[in-house]
Amino acid sequence: MHNIVKLFLSFFKIGAFSFGGGYAMLPLMKETVIDQHKWLTNSEFIDILAISEMTPGPIAINMATFLGYRVSGILGSIVATLSVILPSFIVMSLIFYFMNKFKDSPYSDYFFKGIRPIVLGLIASAAISVAVDAYIDVKAVIISILIFYLVAFKKLNAIYAIVLAGIIGAIVY
Repeated sequence: MHNIVKLFLSFFKIGAFSFGGGYAMLPLMKETVIDQHKWLTNSEFIDILAISEMTPGPIAINMATFLGYRVSGILGSIVATLSVILPSFIVMSLIFYFMNKFKDSPYSDYFFKGIRPIVLGLIASAAISVAVDAYIDVKAVIISILIFYLVAFKKLNAIYAIVLAGIIGAIVY
């Protein structure tokens, strides 16, 4: 039961203090899961991140579901998943209520414009953190650059990019 409470509090905190979606949640999730509770190692975190990206649905919810299962089975999965989405549900309900009251106020525009740089910084921090931990060797960096180029500039479908990266990795390693 102690792990269930830890899961709830940890993922509620992650959901409550991470603005900008799943990638913005990664630094806080990494700190909580690896550094604070030692539920995973860095390499396990990267593996779960990769699986969560490939699985349909929001990345943070997929990671919470998997980590909850890893820590406390099915009940842990349910608790972690619900606790990571509960803050967003509460906040969105409050925003809906207050946006209707203050929709013409310039302060609401200022608030949302002020949050944008924070979200960008969180996402950049997550990208750098994952890139540093995912570094294996020069071959992995070359594969990453190739896949990035194909997705960003040649508009390769993400699913094909994942399959292609797996094939290249299997051949190279």
